[in-house]
Amino acid sequence: MLAAVLLPFAAFAHGVSEGDQAFLEESTGRQLIAFTYLGAKHMVTGYDHLLFLFGVIFFLYRMRDVSIYVTLFAIGHSTTLLLGVLGGFHVDAYLVDAIIGLSVVYKALDNMGAFKRWFGVQPNTKIAVLVFGFFHGFGLATKLQDFSLSPDGLVPNMLAFNVGVELGQLLALAGILIVMGFWRRLPSFNRQAYGVNTILMTAGFVLIGMQLTGYFAS
Repeated sequence: MLAAVLLPFAAFAHGVSEGDQAFLEESTGRQLIAFTYLGAKHMVTGYDHLLFLFGVIFFLYRMRDVSIYVTLFAIGHSTTLLLGVLGGFHVDAYLVDAIIGLSVVYKALDNMGAFKRWFGVQPNTKIAVLVFGFFHGFGLATKLQDFSLSPDGLVPNMLAFNVGVELGQLLALAGILIVMGFWRRLPSFNRQAYGVNTILMTAGFVLIGMQLTGYFAS
């Protein structure tokens, strides 16, 4: 019963609508604008990506720092997306999505200072964001690998798709930063930050649970 309830949500983590799937499988030749749009659409509707990005920028106040972390995430995400689709590198979709859920848990705990308090060690956050970026890229690649994509124009189309993903990331990030900017000005921000990151951590555990349920039920 639990598996039946959770599996539809697990599948949606990197979901591609039936209409988009049909377009992807029927496309031949270069379709750069369409693939750019689909890449951007994926990012702005990918709640697992957005939760992780939200956690990453939660305590970043300078645009320089935001740019560094977002660039590291983009490098990781882009590398494995292209490696998976163009290079044919396969990983289990449920397991990689479970690791993506783990990335949300990690960032929430990091924001709460848990690692320093529990273990006396602060993980290198830049390396962590890059590594988890690799897994986020594989998460989408596993879905695209399920489709029968035409080899005609595949390379430029996937490059355009990846550009769209990064444009969508910037768009989503802009929205998050605007909301965070207003929230940070409130006297209650510091008081609410711990609770919000607790919710973020819980959401990450839910994502992990959904994906592991899917893995063992499939």
